[in-house]
Amino acid sequence: MNEQTTFFQASPADTPLATRMRPRSLEEFVGQRHLLGEGKVLRQLIDRDRVPSMIFWGPPGVGKTTLARIIAGRTQSNFINFSAVTSGIKEIKEVMNEAERTRMLGERTILFVDEIHRFNKAQQDAFLPFVERGSIVLIGATTENPSFEVNSALLSRCKVFVLQALTQEDLTGLLARALADPRGFGGQDVEITPDMLGMVAGFANGDARTALGTLEMVVLNGRREQGKVTVTMEILEQCINKKSLLYDKNGEEHYNLISALHKSMRNSDPDAAVYWLARMLEAGEEPLYVARRMIRFASEDIGLADSRALEVAVAAYQASHFIGMPECSVNLAHAAVYLSLAPKSNALEAGYMAAAADAQKMLAEPVPLVIRNAPTRLMKDLDYGKGYQYAHDYESKLTTMQCLPDSLLGKKYYVPTTQGSEARYAQRLQQIEEWKRVHREAERKAEEENQNRKER
Repeated sequence: MNEQTTFFQASPADTPLATRMRPRSLEEFVGQRHLLGEGKVLRQLIDRDRVPSMIFWGPPGVGKTTLARIIAGRTQSNFINFSAVTSGIKEIKEVMNEAERTRMLGERTILFVDEIHRFNKAQQDAFLPFVERGSIVLIGATTENPSFEVNSALLSRCKVFVLQALTQEDLTGLLARALADPRGFGGQDVEITPDMLGMVAGFANGDARTALGTLEMVVLNGRREQGKVTVTMEILEQCINKKSLLYDKNGEEHYNLISALHKSMRNSDPDAAVYWLARMLEAGEEPLYVARRMIRFASEDIGLADSRALEVAVAAYQASHFIGMPECSVNLAHAAVYLSLAPKSNALEAGYMAAAADAQKMLAEPVPLVIRNAPTRLMKDLDYGKGYQYAHDYESKLTTMQCLPDSLLGKKYYVPTTQGSEARYAQRLQQIEEWKRVHREAERKAEEENQNRKER
């Protein structure tokens, strides 16, 4: 594996602990056992030296860059670290041409692209011919859903692996290793209790880089006496945001606060909603988590009473994604107040839950023949789609066709309220049902008369 060094490299003592403790092998790598455990797909690909182009999707600090470096070293490939933040198409083409040249010499290149979601479509497309020719093995890293952030042509040529946030156990083990390893603080006498290491791990919230950076800070600020470094609780609390420490993102308080926000908005209390929102954001909550909960709320508690609520919630998510904290706090406050003041209806939630309960009990219930698709002659011969009525062929855009299974005929799942815009939908639904009732009755009578004529 070839990596360039410079004359002005920092001395090991000046290098951040997270860099010094970067795992050098899969055996040192922490976490991701669902991908790297014995017999797992990614582990087998690495062991067999059959690594494809791939995307690592996961939160910050879980080892995306480190894993790419380990793969390159284990497969004896040339490793190029490429940043989507500082590179354009010109730089991409230069690197690709160099990779093509080394391929002709029999060397394989692994190109690691950090934050690949920051590349625009044209930049991502520049990789395509080189990935297809095998000039490079592309490993992209992203914290965002690649289905939305990586263009489909490139994504279809890459295998996506989802990396998970490290557990508190993973991080505690990593911190203990940093205290014992000569690359870390192994040459120093550092006194820090297991409980304190657990607090550092909890504060890091699954991020190894944050955990090691915090440990480095508390050790460097520890009390030094007779060659021994002692980390006290006072020092630890000064180095860790106390509010974040009290707000365990995986614990009860996390769920208590999101529940408080949800119920305040449901109770149409914008002041309480903004307060609980601020409590979460100021304690370090991930803004996109809050935004996702608001998107759910918009349909669960408002629904068709104000369909714009869903638009506002999605817009708040996008704004939070674009600008991040602290600027996006006002976007989330915008959404929280709008959702609080919007008329409320849980008709969609209640309807879906009722339908889901029936669906689970009746998974084998066949789809009525009339609404089955019939793409082949055999299916047509079996009466798939026979009698189907295409609504657009009718002036009223309505038909009397039965779409529910016989056993559920007449079942109501969506029962609109009279709140906000949903009152209009309730009126429309009533008109549709009355139209169908009248026309089905007319069809029934016509069928009876036709039958009577045949019998006479």
